[in-house]
Amino acid sequence: MPEEWSTSLAARGERSFTAKQVFHWIHRRGILDPAAMTNLPARLREHLAAEGLGEVLTPERVHRSEDGTRKLLLRLRDGATIETVLLPSVSGPGSQAQLDADAAAADDDEDDDAEAGAAPRVRVTQCISTQVGCAMGCGFCASGVAGLKRHLGAEEIAGQVLLGRAMLEEGEDLRNVVYMGMGEPLHNYENTARSLRLLTHPEGINLSTRRVTVSTSGLVPEIARLGADFGGQIALAISLHAADDETRSALMPINRKYPLDELLAALRAYPLPRRRRITIEYTLVAGQNDDPAEARRLAKLLRGLPVKINLIPMNPIEASSL
Repeated sequence: MPEEWSTSLAARGERSFTAKQVFHWIHRRGILDPAAMTNLPARLREHLAAEGLGEVLTPERVHRSEDGTRKLLLRLRDGATIETVLLPSVSGPGSQAQLDADAAAADDDEDDDAEAGAAPRVRVTQCISTQVGCAMGCGFCASGVAGLKRHLGAEEIAGQVLLGRAMLEEGEDLRNVVYMGMGEPLHNYENTARSLRLLTHPEGINLSTRRVTVSTSGLVPEIARLGADFGGQIALAISLHAADDETRSALMPINRKYPLDELLAALRAYPLPRRRRITIEYTLVAGQNDDPAEARRLAKLLRGLPVKINLIPMNPIEASSL
């Protein structure tokens, strides 16, 4: 935040407005190389370089699919790696993250593209990570196979969007950011919340909160915190995947701590703005949660809640028996 930069730089004897300049270079223009910050004093550029400002995230590899999706492997300062994905809206039926982002934003969507007659823009959704690995241990997810290595810092989370924005191609606009990559965002609540403030800060990228979706496996206290801290303006997606506690606990160990009745109570209490809905993610696991009776249980469970349901085909992983 500019005020944090101000405190840090004031201790070095820098003038107060310099903090806003640094924040603007990083979070508005996406420039991480101090040498390119031409309106800063040379001594400050040297200090920022010595602090490793440009080394928070380093692109290691980019895999591009035929539909234009780009998967970026990013290396962190400590050598760990994470992934972030850019998903163009014209890529056929769309990925799950893209569908969830569209569902979360569609209820109060406004046509804020260029005026009529202009060339259509390609809307891009970026899926970002919040942890190296994951502690949730969901049976259908590859991220948690090796467990949690560490939390990402707020700068590492928001930095994925800075890099993603720099990789946009001609005619593309970054429209949605979804916290659906590696890790459980609400298990890393403080850094997730701070990254949300960075991404929506008016002096930075200034993303609209209605264009940001946080997905969670169901950490009930943190769902309440997210609603209170951001007034319900951050779109919420819930990894549900079952309509009864026995099945959900077998698929998602977190359900043993926060069973469905507690999770549903948290969703009812979430301060959704008018016309907004919570996205329910439901992975179809053969023989466990995909029969007609389960569909009826799901409809009964969610009755009365403002939700949208996204059905997700199961992608088998080697370390799982599902």
